[in-house]
Amino acid sequence: MMDLCGKHKITCDIELTTPDKINEALDRVAKNDVRYRFVIDIAADPNANAQISPNFRASEEKDNVGGNGFSSKSSVNEEYMEVFRTKSYVEMWDRVHEQLPSTSTSTSRLPSSRSSLLSNMVLDRSEYLLEPRQETLKNIIDEEGLNLHHLLTDYFEASLDACHICDVLLHSIHQTRAENRHTKKLVLKLSQRVHLLYNDNIDITDDEQCLEIFGELGTFARAKNPLSIISPGPFRHIHDSYVALFDRLILKHKKVRRASKRNRICKKVGGVGLVVSHTALLITLLVFAIHSMIGIVVAPALIACSLGLCARKMDSAAEWLKTRFPESHGQQLDVAAKGVYILINDFDTMSRMVRRLYDEVEHRKAVARMCVSSVRNIISTNNGGSSSNCDIFKKVVREFHASEDSFVEQLEELEEHIYLCLLTINRSRRLVIQEILAKT
Repeated sequence: MMDLCGKHKITCDIELTTPDKINEALDRVAKNDVRYRFVIDIAADPNANAQISPNFRASEEKDNVGGNGFSSKSSVNEEYMEVFRTKSYVEMWDRVHEQLPSTSTSTSRLPSSRSSLLSNMVLDRSEYLLEPRQETLKNIIDEEGLNLHHLLTDYFEASLDACHICDVLLHSIHQTRAENRHTKKLVLKLSQRVHLLYNDNIDITDDEQCLEIFGELGTFARAKNPLSIISPGPFRHIHDSYVALFDRLILKHKKVRRASKRNRICKKVGGVGLVVSHTALLITLLVFAIHSMIGIVVAPALIACSLGLCARKMDSAAEWLKTRFPESHGQQLDVAAKGVYILINDFDTMSRMVRRLYDEVEHRKAVARMCVSSVRNIISTNNGGSSSNCDIFKKVVREFHASEDSFVEQLEELEEHIYLCLLTINRSRRLVIQEILAKT
């Protein structure tokens, strides 16, 4: 399907039409004879594309270049989806899931010693996900004898922290998904038991399976939200620290760029000055030497020595300027600044997605608490078989089922965004390392 003539609003759909009718409609639109928008199925006739008027084909190409056409939107969506089929994305996915625990145990149910052990595992996994790893990075710097700018060191530390945060969030998503699967099974069992007990007119409080389900729902409602491991406060602190680092990188890059410009000017001015001064000195020496027979013999030697001295001074001046104003830092700082800028945007998006999921988990816990509270009221009033109580449990079941698809989709979107963020971090680190090694 193609979206044609974006400036007009056409209310009808034209499908399986002929090229003649298409050209007739396009002529009407060109003459402003109609004010509507229409959709044409070009694929209906394999020869249609070749017979469409050239005037429209040119306007279509212009529309696609401008990015307003449906085909351009489709290409963007296809390009976005293509990212999830790349080899690097699949490798990152495999690498993360190899390190994730196979059990569905939540950290809130672990003893403190095991919880700290899990925290250390997360830290180790952060190093495992980085490319190049911090240890490899240090070895490269030591072997090459590199003198990194302190802002580049700060950048590598910031990217390590970002990778650690992504890893913690992936672990939280893993826990949330495991808890959701367990809760889904509980709600399904509850739905079946309530329906059965209601039809048989049996008291809910006398059914052991129902009481067991309510107990597990109460445990779920009391458990700590896995996504609370990173609250909005730390996200704001991360955002502020990355913005500060980005500002320092940009400021230093501007200084290095200005220094490089001064470097080029100084080399030109210094070179011209050295040539002029040595030329004047040479002429003076020749004037004095030409009055003697020795001067005739010495003159060529004086010229050679003067030119050699001039060349050495120009080289030494260039080396001093290069040491004083290292141009290589400029490109390195620029690449690092771009990486930090992308990190800022990714983490802002991630913060909003985490907050939305956190609220959804809290809502599900609130529904579970309402269910448990209703059970307590039933037990206290000895009114377990009434239809009103069964209606409450049915509402709880419907509430869980209504939000299930949206909840799972939000989890998948956040997980995909984290994988893309990890790929961006590694790509930026590799680019910075390439710039550093290219200037050695």
